[in-house]
Amino acid sequence: IDGSRAPTLNFTEGQTYRFDQSDSTNNNHPLRFSITSNGTHAGGVEYTTGVTTNGVPGQSGAYTQIEVASGAPTLYYYCTNHSGMGGQINT
Repeated sequence: IDGSRAPTLNFTEGQTYRFDQSDSTNNNHPLRFSITSNGTHAGGVEYTTGVTTNGVPGQSGAYTQIEVASGAPTLYYYCTNHSGMGGQINT
């Protein structure tokens, strides 16, 4: 994210964050959220509250967006296709 590998992000409740996934480096790397580190790769489930996805990662117009709910738990972002690609989001 922004040139850093798996940085910890800090989100504010009530704010909306959009991850632009249109760059070709995002090809085959769908970004999703979970309350479990490493998401579905670690037995967790996808967190969908306030989440919108658009397009195909690596193609023009692709993004993943989240409007952080009030009282949202600590979240983790991850790639649905590759274990170990992700990090923590403090809310």
